[in-house]
Amino acid sequence: MGQSVAVPRGAILDTWISDPWENGVQIDRMADLQRVHVRTQNSLYEITVIDGRGGDILVRGGKFFPELTEAHLAGATLGGSFCKMRGIYCGFRMEICHNGQRIITSNVQTISVFADALDESFSSHDGRAL
Repeated sequence: MGQSVAVPRGAILDTWISDPWENGVQIDRMADLQRVHVRTQNSLYEITVIDGRGGDILVRGGKFFPELTEAHLAGATLGGSFCKMRGIYCGFRMEICHNGQRIITSNVQTISVFADALDESFSSHDGRAL
């Protein structure tokens, strides 16, 4: 008899293709200097978009970024082979590259997008199970 293997729904290509991608943000569609706060299961990340199309960000948070640090947001991942380029989505992990090192965060819980440096957040996404 064959052995069954459970595969998470988000790890199936058809799921990625048909997902409406409404529970997050694309930094490549944001203005330069746009600020975003991302709460993951374990940390809070403060992100400033430097060049959204290129994925360049300033990030502070978690154990890898105790100070504001230049980095590159690859995108949203489940930790496997698929990556929603330049995306931050609830239920997924952020993949951030810094100094040749790939850092995968814990699962994103909430995302807050700020209008500018003085405003409170104007857009917020809550996590949902995938």
